[in-house]
Amino acid sequence: MKNKPFTEAIKRLDPEKDWHRIAFLLTFHCFPWDMEKSLEFALFRTFAVPRISKLLVGTGEFIKRPRKRYDDTELILYEILENGMDSERGKAAISLMNAMHGRFNIPNEDYLYVLSTFIFEPIRWMARHGGRPFTEKEKNAIFINYKELAKRMKISQVPESLGQFEQWNREYEEKHFRYDPANHLIAEKTIAVVLGNYLPKWLFWLGKPFVVSLMDAPLRIAMGYKKPIWVIRKISKYGLIIKAKIQQLLPEPKTPQLGTKRKRPTYPKGYDLSGLGTFPRN
Repeated sequence: MKNKPFTEAIKRLDPEKDWHRIAFLLTFHCFPWDMEKSLEFALFRTFAVPRISKLLVGTGEFIKRPRKRYDDTELILYEILENGMDSERGKAAISLMNAMHGRFNIPNEDYLYVLSTFIFEPIRWMARHGGRPFTEKEKNAIFINYKELAKRMKISQVPESLGQFEQWNREYEEKHFRYDPANHLIAEKTIAVVLGNYLPKWLFWLGKPFVVSLMDAPLRIAMGYKKPIWVIRKISKYGLIIKAKIQQLLPEPKTPQLGTKRKRPTYPKGYDLSGLGTFPRN
């Protein structure tokens, strides 16, 4: 595949040793748009857990400054993936993330669940909507990548295999996905941020049903949304099918589409890593 050189490169790599390189290529060369969308839905899933959404509402930051909270979360994760966990910037980003979380009494299983969404949402998204599903090698590389991050975040009891972790992920959701007003409030703020990347505010009402249409029933119910009408669901479904077909034909970008280089309203002049996740003084 002449127009898929990075997909071909992954075939020659070993996920046990090259897990970071594989994760980097998938995210920034092979499927940059899909990986970003799957990350958005990974975050959505964590908001379906009242214990997590109530914590976010309680800090006030996700309500007052949702765009900054959202951008900071993405940028910290991208700093780690772009630079490597053991690089100077990667270590600084992990340290910053640990310090942010350390202010709260967060159960280990909630850390573990958030981590699991970053593994399984990309895998599920690509199986449903991507130009192709991930290979077993790619899935294992993503799993190992986040298992290594778990070590650096002091997250314990990570399941030993991808299959065990997926079973744990589904059992956690079955137990903890419940509707709560806090879920809906955080979802509304997040959807507005996501739509703000594509639409003017006065058209959010038009885009919102399409976002909801991409939620599975347990997620949608826990967020407090009704099932969109069939026309919206069909447009979403076939729009993504067309996107996938086009994606199969297009060449992979030669230059990595780095998440830290995207324009963000929060940081029109760029950002300082040490300022991510901090609370403003005023």
